[in-house]
Amino acid sequence: MLLSELVSTTEEVAATASRLAKIDALARLLRSAEEVEITTLVGLLLAAPRQGRLGVGWRSLGALDVVHAQESGLSVADVDIALSAVAAASGSGSAAVRTGLLVDLANRATPAEWDFLARSMLGELRTGALSGVVLDAIARAADRPIAIVRRAAMLSGDLGETARIALTGSPAQLEAIGLAVGRPVLPMLASTAATPSAALEVTGEASVEFKLDGARIQVHRHGDEVGVYTRSLADITHRVPELVDIVRSLPAHDLILDGETLSLDEDGGPRPFQETMSRFGADVSRELLLRPWFFDVLHVDGRDLIDEPLATRLAELERVAGEWRIPGIVTADADAAEQLSRDALAAGHEGVVVKAIDSPYTAGRRGKSWVKVKPVLTYDLVVLGAEWGSGRRQGWLSNLHLGAADPAGEFGEPGGFVMVGKTFKGLTDELLKWQTERFPEYETHRTASTVFLRPEIVVEIAIDGVQRSPRYPGGIALRFARVKHYRPDKTAADADTIQTLRALLRG
Repeated sequence: MLLSELVSTTEEVAATASRLAKIDALARLLRSAEEVEITTLVGLLLAAPRQGRLGVGWRSLGALDVVHAQESGLSVADVDIALSAVAAASGSGSAAVRTGLLVDLANRATPAEWDFLARSMLGELRTGALSGVVLDAIARAADRPIAIVRRAAMLSGDLGETARIALTGSPAQLEAIGLAVGRPVLPMLASTAATPSAALEVTGEASVEFKLDGARIQVHRHGDEVGVYTRSLADITHRVPELVDIVRSLPAHDLILDGETLSLDEDGGPRPFQETMSRFGADVSRELLLRPWFFDVLHVDGRDLIDEPLATRLAELERVAGEWRIPGIVTADADAAEQLSRDALAAGHEGVVVKAIDSPYTAGRRGKSWVKVKPVLTYDLVVLGAEWGSGRRQGWLSNLHLGAADPAGEFGEPGGFVMVGKTFKGLTDELLKWQTERFPEYETHRTASTVFLRPEIVVEIAIDGVQRSPRYPGGIALRFARVKHYRPDKTAADADTIQTLRALLRG
């Protein structure tokens, strides 16, 4: 398949606000692909090349000295080979090697093709072809039930491979995709409520558990082989040997556990979230030890548990990881849930998560079975820009432009982000310095006062609520927004939506 076919399809997808039209266009493209092209196609469509991190940035791509081709001749297979070579470049001189490979690829691409490739490599397609739309297109192209395709994608953690099996394999092969120890799955997610009592009204009898200000982890064990993965499924096993040792000590041969990790101070209280995250991106240091708190088990010794009710999973979790379980109670009593929330806050944690006791584990989905409750409303937003500071903040990038996701394009481009406010509150000198150093790596353009960024950096923002406002396209503005911390463990796809924020108007 020629790359031009992919590019023209994405242009067609971007030009329509109709979800059905997007699905139809993508399904036609997928049906015409050869088996070896499918995973590459899906990766490029999602602006997440199958090779993973390529070691290139906006500045390096923009600085390439190229003369683009006048006619299309580049194939999808050519692109896959080139990106594999870019990803493989390492060691001394690797930057020059990557530059040479990229120049060659850019020279072979037409201007439109290179624009597409550059944005795909940088995660900046903005076509409205979000993973949900692509998943629907896979089901349509393969003529498979969407529920089966969705489950296969969630349990495999790989939409490209799911597409390949759906389009070229048998129905039985697709249905056979399940949990596999050593292959991380998308984590189950929680909705929000204002109080534990309100959450219990949604869930009924529930496991009410501490909500830690930690980092989500998923742990797989097969004998002495242990893998530790982040919420984005990145492998951090080599950075957390103390977690590996703890999991090896548990009374099971095969395990898949879901939980959180954080570090504790000398008094047993939680250290700041940034200190926990520093272990994920730096060389191993025994000076800052992490502790796991497991709250779910998906598999034990040949038995998949995701379709079992939470009550069954918790019984197994107690058996295999009792010492390392997160604190919690099972109750339908609002007073008991409120007391546990107070206990969690007194211990320095964020609040509680209320989980329906009869709920299965729905990988990758955010529903009403799990409800998180925090006394302060916090939301994950993306940074769209930053203004230069004044006074003592002169010379630093300070006031943040904050955006919420708009997957349906209700207030702008489908798959885009809607600005909902600004804030400089909560920014320490350390964060100001970090922003000033890092934000230019994500810069798209600037004015005299503001540096505008690609919507990739996720920041957790605490607010007192929202108010109606004609100032921003979504019709709302944040009230008393302040920075809680940055979330390097999350991507823009994890950002809260404008619809979620607007719902606060009715709350």
